[in-house]
Amino acid sequence: MCTAVTYKTKDYYFGRTLDYEFSYGEEITVTPRNYPFYFRGMGNMRRHYAMIGVAHIVQSYPLYYDAVNEKGLAMAGLNFAGNAHYNAPKKGAENIAVFELIPWLLGSCATVKECRKKLEHINITDAAFNGSLPPAELHWMIADQQEAITLEAVADGSRIYDNPVGVLSNNPEFPEQMLHLSNYMGISAKPPLNRFAKGLSLTPYCVGMGAIGLPGDLSSQSRFVRAAFVKMNSRSGDSENESVSQFFHILGSVEQQDGCCELEGGSYATTLYTSCCNTVRGLYYYTTYANRQITAVDMYREDLEGTVLCHYPLINQEQIRFQN
Repeated sequence: MCTAVTYKTKDYYFGRTLDYEFSYGEEITVTPRNYPFYFRGMGNMRRHYAMIGVAHIVQSYPLYYDAVNEKGLAMAGLNFAGNAHYNAPKKGAENIAVFELIPWLLGSCATVKECRKKLEHINITDAAFNGSLPPAELHWMIADQQEAITLEAVADGSRIYDNPVGVLSNNPEFPEQMLHLSNYMGISAKPPLNRFAKGLSLTPYCVGMGAIGLPGDLSSQSRFVRAAFVKMNSRSGDSENESVSQFFHILGSVEQQDGCCELEGGSYATTLYTSCCNTVRGLYYYTTYANRQITAVDMYREDLEGTVLCHYPLINQEQIRFQN
């Protein structure tokens, strides 16, 4: 279970929570322009846009969960269990395995507009990375400073939807998520007006009552509504620190605490990491469940003309600053 959002101040920000019961050892990963990607159905991509994000590296290959390229194009894959549907390879199509989709698009596209054109020819295949890593059931949010879209591969074909809120969670399919927002048209950041009944004098007894009815549970649909409300009503200064701080507060509204979401077998989903990337400057910020201090990796401090992945393990020990 995950939530992804966008946020615009002076710069443009993209990030997500990763909510799961265990970690695969994911790392902040910078892929330089000359790292050779091999795509099973499309051969080698020897030069491409550089990118930064979180990936599980297996056999020197970055299996990206989310990433942003040097042109400011961002993409995140979120769990879409029960709805995702991939195909066998098709003749004449650009056959891209699900684990290859992020590097294929971010490696070759500078904008969402370019992604839209490229997706017309892509066939997302059900090829597994290996016997231990079957195809993940995902859908994706792709965004740049001009627009955001949602990509879903379902049984009746791939679908691309405009995403006017710049938010994505998990199930149901995206049109249903958007439709569900209509149930909450009455909530507001402003104090409520008394529309209960004529002649009955009612007044608010505390602040925040305009948002009564905003869902607070951990379901994916409720997280979508809550993240959309918080994001669309957020305000902050334009500085980097103010923007990044507000971004983490937006995603803090949907984070999952250990013990509150029990899964089959007795394990629990928690927010393993929360990310925020300044897509203009290539700065990737993150926190983890065990480390609330914001840590940053700057893509442009690496050799982007290199051929080898640069990767940094997530810091998972709490770092507390004493003031006395």
